[in-house]
Amino acid sequence: MEFLFKFIGILCEVLTIAIFLRVILSWFQTSPNTPTYILDRITEPILAPLRRIIPRTGTFDLTPMVAIILLQVITRLLS
Repeated sequence: MEFLFKFIGILCEVLTIAIFLRVILSWFQTSPNTPTYILDRITEPILAPLRRIIPRTGTFDLTPMVAIILLQVITRLLS
């Protein structure tokens, strides 16, 4: 059982980093390429359900921030 908790904790940390990188890359890159495509494929299953719940505030998408907070809460609860 401890192995499962550690695995989920590591997975949450990796997903947090992936979401953070996706946000940073969205500020600088305009054309799609392999790194952004991979990050989109990894993070979209987490961000898409949150986008249905959280409304957009103007041009800002707050779902990455909410996803990172939720992943960090899960990590803290499992440790």
